[in-house]
Amino acid sequence: MNLDKFYDKAMDWIIAVGPRIIAAIIVLFIGIWFIRFVKRQARHRMEKRAVSSTLAPFLQSLLITILYILLVLLLMQILGIQMTLFAAIVGGLGVAAGLALSGTLQNFASGILILLIKPFRMGDIIITQGQEGTVTSIQVFYTTIVTFDNKTVIVPNSKLSNEIIINTSREGKRRMDIELKLNYGVDIEQVKKVIEEVVRQDKDVLDNPAPRIGISVLDPDGYKVMVNAWVEPQGFQDEKLDLQEKIIQKIKGAGIKLPGMA
Repeated sequence: MNLDKFYDKAMDWIIAVGPRIIAAIIVLFIGIWFIRFVKRQARHRMEKRAVSSTLAPFLQSLLITILYILLVLLLMQILGIQMTLFAAIVGGLGVAAGLALSGTLQNFASGILILLIKPFRMGDIIITQGQEGTVTSIQVFYTTIVTFDNKTVIVPNSKLSNEIIINTSREGKRRMDIELKLNYGVDIEQVKKVIEEVVRQDKDVLDNPAPRIGISVLDPDGYKVMVNAWVEPQGFQDEKLDLQEKIIQKIKGAGIKLPGMA
């Protein structure tokens, strides 16, 4: 008799729950197939659009994780599992995690923006947070810069997305400014001729825009000559030191006296 009751209850349960289980299994297989299809399509689209190698794996993982979460929620709904407690737990954990990781999440969001908008790229020379150097790595949470004196500077991405960044590489050329102080007794035309010769012979100085030489400041004890020359961003500091040395040597070789010379 007890066996008959058990059998009846089991049949009732199977009749009531069975279709849901079958439907959930079907949805599970369809969902897994769909997620794999989306993953392939996402990878193909990102490769076609040349999405950053740092950003692409993260976006794919994020997309697939969201789809799996939605699939689990859909299966719970089909099976009739109450999600009120589940939603409350997830909501509480989300609030706690958001408060604990607010700074980290800000860096994360900023990193995504940097990788998408691309205000700078790997290999660019930038000036930010009082540092100037070459960008060697762009991660989701931080960016690494190697300065010209070989220091590795790790900058949180929130600092880069909210403050000024000077990118000296984007335009493909950079202006070099050199200023000389001379006495009024020195002929400006002779000085310009000497400097023009040095700049013209320097293979690293670009012809376009053309170099510019002129008087920038008039002081009571003399005047200042400004030299504007355009060069490639890479090696800017080395070229400036080299050109300044050549100008001084050429000026002294032409017999032009600089301030302080006997």
